Amino acid sequence: MANDATISDDFFLARQPILGRDQCLVAYELLFRTAGACEANVTDQASATAAVISHASQLGMEVVLGGRLAFLNVDEVVLMSDFVRFLPHDGVILEILETVRATPELIARVEELRELGFKFALDDVIADSDDVSKLFDLAEVIKIDLKGVDRARLPALVRKFSGRKKKLLAEKVETVEEFEACLALGFDYFQGFYFARPTIMSGKKIAPTELVILRLLDLINSDADDGEIEMAVKRDASVGLNLLRLVNTPAAGSAGHIDSLGEAINKLGRDRLQRWLQILLYSKPGGQVELNSPLLQMATTRGKLMELMAQQLHPGMRAHADTGFTVGIMSLMDALFSMSMQDVLETVEVPDDVRAALLAREGELGEMLRVVELLENPSEGQALTKALKKLGISVRQVREIELRAFEWVNELAHDTEMPKTRAA
Repeated sequence: MANDATISDDFFLARQPILGRDQCLVAYELLFRTAGACEANVTDQASATAAVISHASQLGMEVVLGGRLAFLNVDEVVLMSDFVRFLPHDGVILEILETVRATPELIARVEELRELGFKFALDDVIADSDDVSKLFDLAEVIKIDLKGVDRARLPALVRKFSGRKKKLLAEKVETVEEFEACLALGFDYFQGFYFARPTIMSGKKIAPTELVILRLLDLINSDADDGEIEMAVKRDASVGLNLLRLVNTPAAGSAGHIDSLGEAINKLGRDRLQRWLQILLYSKPGGQVELNSPLLQMATTRGKLMELMAQQLHPGMRAHADTGFTVGIMSLMDALFSMSMQDVLETVEVPDDVRAALLAREGELGEMLRVVELLENPSEGQALTKALKKLGISVRQVREIELRAFEWVNELAHDTEMPKTRAA
């Protein structure tokens, strides 16, 4: 990362996924906070975003976004300043906060920025207020705050805004039921972590391909020989093909093209083989790995964040870093399988420290997982600062770790877009 000496040492960022109707990633809302900041101080935080924008090149915005659109909160200070001109107009949607008053001067500024190519969203809309009416025609996206609107009033509000060539975004979507209700109402975009919340289904069975991968993970943990592992891989063609595809990406760190499963198992070693099998668990039915799946994006990001944090805390201890990756990527398997984490862990053997981290956020691995979860939503800035202090990691260090993790996941996403024939 470029020299960031001018960026506050207590500054960190979060990115919240925005999904389309097909539940694939289309954008991120970028949230910038200082350590200890609380969500109630929204306007001040939006003003602080201006300082961050001026250092966009240092932060490596393309690394944070992975080629996707960015939604950024802006208030009067940001809109009326020159900071906004640092941003690529074709890469961001500027979210006008609900606290912004639609004065003639502000409306003129928004019109000026639109002429330069910028696009706008109205944030946290809960009613057709006077300010919303004045800014409505200047916005491309209307963000409706599900928590601020009575559920009985939501259909009427949606009808009021529908048919006016605006995209509707439901924010703070926390459950699958809320997503499905908003989908039926005609929303175009969805923001919230509903996809990462486990929906426990009674009697849920793990799919055959997933069972093959879990069996392979068990074989690795029990130190089975390479021949037995290779035979288990060959029982599911999609597992074998996609494993070859993944291990031949730069993100896997392979030196030279790997042509056979036996060669892959031998050259990768158990730790890296375990990692790619864990990623394959999140693939679509039929074995297709697509990193535009928000659950896979979040799981791989968590894994890499925890791996890098473990390296920071215990330099040179490769095994500990690999265990960190395992905890991070397994932390969303309850959502993946629609099962409780306890039931997931009944299907695969894991070390005691991994189990304690996943079930109770206990031990150092549990503390690291809690940090990763807090990074995803920085509303609890004080809790994050306290958790980092307990681990002995600075905000600056975790920010650098975040950017490295984002870069690795972006590289993986780019590499897995290649045609399957490459692995043949």
